[in-house]
Amino acid sequence: MARANLVKLAVLGVTIAGLAGCSSPPPPKPPAAVPAPVEPKPTPGGSYKVGNPYQIDGVWYYPRVDYSYNETGIASWYGPGFHTKVTANGEAYNENELTAAHQTLPMPSLVRVTNLENGRSIVVRINDRGPFVSGRIIDMSRRGAQLLGFDQQGTAKVRVEVLAEESRAIAAAAMNAASQVAGVSPDGGPVPQAAPRPSVTVESTPLAPPAGTKAAPGSAIPPKVAQATPAPARTIAAPTSLAGTTTDDGRFLPAPVVEQRAVPAKPGKIYIQAGAFASYDNANKLRAKLNSIAPTNLSNAMVNGTQYFRVRVGPFDQVERADQVLAQVLQAGTSEAKIIVD
Repeated sequence: MARANLVKLAVLGVTIAGLAGCSSPPPPKPPAAVPAPVEPKPTPGGSYKVGNPYQIDGVWYYPRVDYSYNETGIASWYGPGFHTKVTANGEAYNENELTAAHQTLPMPSLVRVTNLENGRSIVVRINDRGPFVSGRIIDMSRRGAQLLGFDQQGTAKVRVEVLAEESRAIAAAAMNAASQVAGVSPDGGPVPQAAPRPSVTVESTPLAPPAGTKAAPGSAIPPKVAQATPAPARTIAAPTSLAGTTTDDGRFLPAPVVEQRAVPAKPGKIYIQAGAFASYDNANKLRAKLNSIAPTNLSNAMVNGTQYFRVRVGPFDQVERADQVLAQVLQAGTSEAKIIVD
């Protein structure tokens, strides 16, 4: 009897434990793994792109076609951490090629960049957006900075000039077929056209059967058929006025040719140009507002027959000081202020 009671108690204990186990909540599921971000893949040859207005850190940028672009400012360079990454027009960035990033110029464009401190001048191809540090006009590749001689110091006073005809040529090469057929460049002007190419035909003539034999049924010699070769994807030649090469995917790579240009005996001063007004009163109001930050003056400039009053803060001897004052000017609400060299 005692043995039977022990067996009953053991069975009852197992049953209670089983019920307790059924009533406990299931263990929490492990958190789902967050998929790693997919890196965009470069497009062979990139693509032609101007782009819509965009905002970075509260500053608006307005990309547009401007083949008369000619500005001075402070250049920087980028490379480590971006090499092989996809650029704004879809290419793979190569820090050893002569390329650069610009905030608003079309991609691709060709520009001449001249170091105003040592006179060294090279041609680079715009294929990316940037720089997005206030007070910078262009972001050079590592190789470009080396050739201009400022890779060690990090920045330099430069002039950036668009090469109009050469930029039209490489823009046409990168545009889609519809734009090429229309024969219109992004700014409405004519684009260079490639010389007409004659059509090529291929004639196929099978061998006749050997003498004394008959051709197998259905193997009669077919009539000659002419087949036109497909048209090349890109029909616009690369610029011929510049030294360089064209890659298999259609990108024009400027040659690393450094020109030595004359520079002023005294390097240009650094200013912050806060605005330009046709109205003297409006310019003077802004001058008075910014004068509490740093010495501010007005200067005249004639643009297409119209007189403008430019509001300039400075001059400054050091880029670092100009950066500090530019930050204050931007905080004061003058969102279009920029650093120039004059």
